[in-house]
Amino acid sequence: MTEFDDPTDGRDAVGSRQDLLRRPGDALIPAVPVETTTRTSEEAASDLVQLAGSHGVAAAPKNGLSPSAPMSHMDRHHGGFTVHRVEAAFVVIAFVGMALGLVSDWLTWNPAVRWTGYGAAYLFGGWFGARGGLDAIRHLQVDIDLLMILAAIGALVIGAPFEGAMLLFLFSLSNVLQHYAIGRSRSAIQSLMVLRPESARIFQDGNWVEIGIAKVVVGDRFLVVPGDRLPLDGVVVRGQSSVDQSTLTGESVPVSKEVGDVVFGGTINGGGTLEVRVTKRSDESAIARLIQMVEEAQSEKAETQRIIDRLEQPYVLGVLGLTLVAIALPILALGQAFEPVFYRAMTLMVAASPCALVISTPAAVLSAIAAAARSGVLFKGGVHVEEMATVRVVAFDKTGTLTEGRSRLTDLVVLDDGISEAELLARIASVQARSEHHLAEATVKAAELQDLALSPVDEFQALAGQGVTGTVNGERIFIGNDRLFAEVDVSGAQKAEEAVQQLVKEAKTAVVIARERGDTEGRSPEFLGVAAFADSLRSNASEVIRELRSIGITRVEMITGDNEEVATAIAKEADVDAFHAEVLPGDKVDLVKGLREQHGAVAFVGDGINDAPALAAATVGIAMGGAGTDVALETADVVLMGDDLSKLPYALELSRRTRRTLIANLAFSLGMIVVMVASILSIGLALPLAVIGHEGSTVLVSLNGLRLLAFRSR
Repeated sequence: MTEFDDPTDGRDAVGSRQDLLRRPGDALIPAVPVETTTRTSEEAASDLVQLAGSHGVAAAPKNGLSPSAPMSHMDRHHGGFTVHRVEAAFVVIAFVGMALGLVSDWLTWNPAVRWTGYGAAYLFGGWFGARGGLDAIRHLQVDIDLLMILAAIGALVIGAPFEGAMLLFLFSLSNVLQHYAIGRSRSAIQSLMVLRPESARIFQDGNWVEIGIAKVVVGDRFLVVPGDRLPLDGVVVRGQSSVDQSTLTGESVPVSKEVGDVVFGGTINGGGTLEVRVTKRSDESAIARLIQMVEEAQSEKAETQRIIDRLEQPYVLGVLGLTLVAIALPILALGQAFEPVFYRAMTLMVAASPCALVISTPAAVLSAIAAAARSGVLFKGGVHVEEMATVRVVAFDKTGTLTEGRSRLTDLVVLDDGISEAELLARIASVQARSEHHLAEATVKAAELQDLALSPVDEFQALAGQGVTGTVNGERIFIGNDRLFAEVDVSGAQKAEEAVQQLVKEAKTAVVIARERGDTEGRSPEFLGVAAFADSLRSNASEVIRELRSIGITRVEMITGDNEEVATAIAKEADVDAFHAEVLPGDKVDLVKGLREQHGAVAFVGDGINDAPALAAATVGIAMGGAGTDVALETADVVLMGDDLSKLPYALELSRRTRRTLIANLAFSLGMIVVMVASILSIGLALPLAVIGHEGSTVLVSLNGLRLLAFRSR
């Protein structure tokens, strides 16, 4: 038999498919105003961990550290709101103390006033640094905090308290500014996570009652009036409206919703009233999953940051060793005086400290993750932001990715005179109702449009890459491609082949239906008919591919399980460089691996279910439609939260901009260290200037990374 479509393509799973389109026949929507339960944007910008907890999501530990791990120079910036307020206040006190000590020096005031000022500057300016340094020592480590504290104490020992006070003031100030920069990227994500209402109006015992969302169970129905935030994920069972999904999917235009459409918690209802049946518990909703994924993404470090973290400890030890050599060598070998040698060594230690180097990566990566999430693109970790920047080849799945994925049943050819078209459609729809495949959904929808009653199905089975089978009214029904019938002798094969050939010439996807009667033992199965389906290319697919080429993508390919004729038509319309048809899910992995071996970094874009192996095999796996697909969020490295291909060029450009920012930050940080160390050794750069250069470079790289927050999709 000729090429048939791959009607399952690995998507089906044994088990019932929820009846998302059936309306319960119960109470009418009340035509009276109901008090809304919404939250302001200020309330929505609460702490992300608390937000995750309120949705039943366990937040991941920051930076992968356990509570017992030492709090590093960077980790302290992610502490609580109160800690940062106190730290900011300590910075102000340190500045006042430093200024008081300096004025006392100028005006020769009472020494008690002088030392009171410098004492306050040392105490409050070095408080958090000393705590961090001691915490590191307890864990047998050294860090940047310890270097700064030692340098300040050294300045005090040689009679330069102002330089030490200035160092601690600027060091603590840079910490606060770094927290502000990192906090901006985190709050930008938090602003996306607009809290859904804490309660929902549920229909119980003939009345609409307000209950907490944690008590709502799957199958309950809730009511949303114009302006309401939807409390939970569900399916519309009554009413029509438009819903603003921008906080979840990044879509700029409200989406029309009617009976049978899926809606998501946290989105905002427009001008109509909707009655919605709950399909997921509060802790399983799309917004709850997104919160968890973003929290985990923030805690997953980029590869550059991991390298810096591994080198930080030996580097700091090296700086301490260099400082000791800078003290001992001139005194012991050259006979120089202690005070100027010690002063130069302290200056050297400040200049060589890697504060800017440590902050350069997280400042940029967290800002990129925040900017992407705000535009409906979820990077599941900093490492994927960096990997995305290296991609030069993109491979697409066809159905649901390049095409709309909303196939419709166009033809139903009956091959058995003893059965009508409606009867055949009812039988195959009964079996397909148990499948998650897009062709199965099209079949069931066609049956519903004709008000056909579906029959119970026993012994349902999905065969990856072949089709589905199930028993209906004692008859075993087979629906699939040629691989499903390859080893079975089925009567009526010639008629089926002729029908398939004709439909395939029309660039339609064809599947064959056969049955095996339960009361005819020993009789071979017989073909009942052929069903044909059609899908259309996304309206912006060709434009997206052109844009990908314009930003440096060298090759675009399409991989599909569909037949050669359909694949040829779609590939030509989309203008891809090459395509592969009739590919089984497992074979997609081999193709992706081949592309990686031939071209280097490869991104694979799919809908996240049958494409899961290929998503994992690619350098970067990108899933479409993450708002409604559980597997997409679990398998992909990057998720386009709305079904919008135009976000793909944006994600690529953002990742490349991030890489350029990382390179600039690292080059600037290392350059400043080299310039300051060289200046100290050659012209005796003063400690205050080294402090300004050190802390100034730290703040500058933080702010440079923060610029990525302004990166927007085209």
